[in-house]
Amino acid sequence: MANSPCWSGRRRRLRESERTSYLSGRTTLTDTAENSSRRATVVGAGPNGLAAAIVLAQSGLRVDVFDAEPQAGGAARTLELTLPGFRHDFGSAVHPLAVGSPFFRMLPLGNHGLEWVHSPSVLAHPLDDGTAVLLDRDFANMKETLGRDGNSWRRFFEPFARKWNTLAPEVLAPVHILSRHPLLLARFGIAGIPPANTVANFCFRDARAKALFAGLAAHSFLSLNEPLSAAFAVLLGAAAAHSVGWPIPRGGAQSITDALIAYLGTLGGRVHTSSRVEKLSDMADITLCDITPRQLLQLSDTGLSESFRAKLGKFRYGMGAFKVDYALSSPIPWKAKECLRAATVHVGGTAEEITASESAVRDGKPADRPFVLLAQPSLFDSSRAPEGKHTAWAYRHIPNGSTIDMLEGIENQIERFAPGFRDCVLARRVFSPAALEAMDANLVGGDINGGAMDAGQFLFRPTMRHYATSSPKLYLCSSSTPPGGGVHGMCGYHAARLALSRLR
Repeated sequence: MANSPCWSGRRRRLRESERTSYLSGRTTLTDTAENSSRRATVVGAGPNGLAAAIVLAQSGLRVDVFDAEPQAGGAARTLELTLPGFRHDFGSAVHPLAVGSPFFRMLPLGNHGLEWVHSPSVLAHPLDDGTAVLLDRDFANMKETLGRDGNSWRRFFEPFARKWNTLAPEVLAPVHILSRHPLLLARFGIAGIPPANTVANFCFRDARAKALFAGLAAHSFLSLNEPLSAAFAVLLGAAAAHSVGWPIPRGGAQSITDALIAYLGTLGGRVHTSSRVEKLSDMADITLCDITPRQLLQLSDTGLSESFRAKLGKFRYGMGAFKVDYALSSPIPWKAKECLRAATVHVGGTAEEITASESAVRDGKPADRPFVLLAQPSLFDSSRAPEGKHTAWAYRHIPNGSTIDMLEGIENQIERFAPGFRDCVLARRVFSPAALEAMDANLVGGDINGGAMDAGQFLFRPTMRHYATSSPKLYLCSSSTPPGGGVHGMCGYHAARLALSRLR
């Protein structure tokens, strides 16, 4: 999200025709015969890289995608990380922004094996009294869940949820002055720009609603006393949870990747795995990179100006993640049985505890009682584990690049709400920030959002050029560009459209 998607090296605007075409989504290259002789290279086969490749191939370019790993997908991969037959999502596990992505919804991914599975409740948030707050897609059920805050919850979220198809293209894009729905976007800004705690204390009265809101806001990787933290609660709660849901893909996140690759193949695009790019050449007419600024700077012979390289060097990465994958002998024994209704569980207790946890990490100190995000997909997708067995996926936030072992803190929090959890563990695979980065170079210091999403990098990410660089043939399309982290492909979509608008 940033101020304008159209900047050149000296902040020159694109010509009016270019800017209008870019924002309207109309193809600027219509001569297929001419385009078929043009080549595009995409570096990185994560969801954004594949989305960019699809847009380019749809416009008639010959597209080759190169990925360093033997299995495409970046953070959207599914692997046997613990024991044979236990399939774990390496990175993303639950996908509200994928099922609600304006670009993905335009593609026939269902024809290529992608099937969404919705748990009965969107998420569960257990509390120490042995109950859990359930987030339900139906606002009527929120009245029963939240009591006197039920109506307030509905008043706050429903205006956005009802207009998700209108809101999503606006917020999953750079902020720009040509919005077609300025009033809706302004309302989103009023709700999302303040700190999450400010919004929660103003809108809700009881601890249950505040805890649920805090868990949503904690996806921001920001302190809940920090501006913009509420925006993530609005986006994930209102827009996603109450409109499209928080589903899991049957078979794991790899199903999203495989469907994108299969569709790209119908357009003639090719994906090359185990093909690390060490140097960018001029063989292609345009090159789009699904990598972060640090990786771009490390590639030699990029043709970047020294001033632009200096700007990229100032890009800041955010909190890291410490992740654990579990092979389980049985479902997690939650005290609140309602937790078995949800694929996602927010393990963190009260809003005050979650605030303390996230504030500590932002200050560079690991929290004693961390906020833990947990997914239990095998409850709703039997393909993830051998019969009668289960998988779980959990992570907590941690200072970027921290080397402190956080396993005990994670499991203590789970045991707090599910006594006997450790007795169910058959095997575990621990990923420190360094281990995450070793599996996917884009996860710098364990940062799964492609860079800090605080006020300092909200408008201009990674620079005022957004997707463009100082080289006319080179673009960035990773989560380090607007709108940021999440499996939605919108970074790749917007980057490719900008590249096409300039390739004339």
